[in-house]
Amino acid sequence: MSTVAVIDYGMGNLHSVAKALEHAGTARVVVSGRAADIAAADRVVLPGVGAIRDCMGEITRLGLDQAVREAVDSGRPLLGVCVGMQVLMDHSEENEGVDCLGILPGRVLSFARHMPPPEDGGRLKVPHMGWNQVHQVMPHPLWENISQDTRFYFVHSYYVEPASPDLIAATTCYPLPFTSAVARDNVFAVQFHPEKSQHAGLQLYANFLRWSP
Repeated sequence: MSTVAVIDYGMGNLHSVAKALEHAGTARVVVSGRAADIAAADRVVLPGVGAIRDCMGEITRLGLDQAVREAVDSGRPLLGVCVGMQVLMDHSEENEGVDCLGILPGRVLSFARHMPPPEDGGRLKVPHMGWNQVHQVMPHPLWENISQDTRFYFVHSYYVEPASPDLIAATTCYPLPFTSAVARDNVFAVQFHPEKSQHAGLQLYANFLRWSP
């Protein structure tokens, strides 16, 4: 049986993610903040919620920044979720600017600062919260059996802007399109929460557990 490590740095819906992964497949799920456990796993999930300064601070303090880089360099499948997607980028403008892991080139921007108001003239509600369509723009094994424009559950105030359109796996409109999934080689990351997205989220986790980049 393969093993999937859910990285625990104190900032994520760890119980929900682990239960969803267990329900989606047959892999042994290990929730851990130990680099040795992450190195021993066949697959790695990097979740995250909250302020990115706190997330990056704990990831670095625990030495998990290197564990994530080693997982990526080894070719093992890695899935980033929500802030776990954002920390893969170069830099976030949250908290007056925070350097991230720099695994994927790009930056993290504020809805409030960069997105225009809705066409009806009202204010853009931030955070972006609730169900929204995910439009697949890149064929990928993690989209298997997930229909185009399926709705997933979001909760976030910042969004990713990749440095290259080649990284964009899906977009979502709020009100203009933003990147809601990225992919490169053995890395896939999503802004939405699969563990809160019912059948479609479980399908994405099942696809991740079968994925062999």
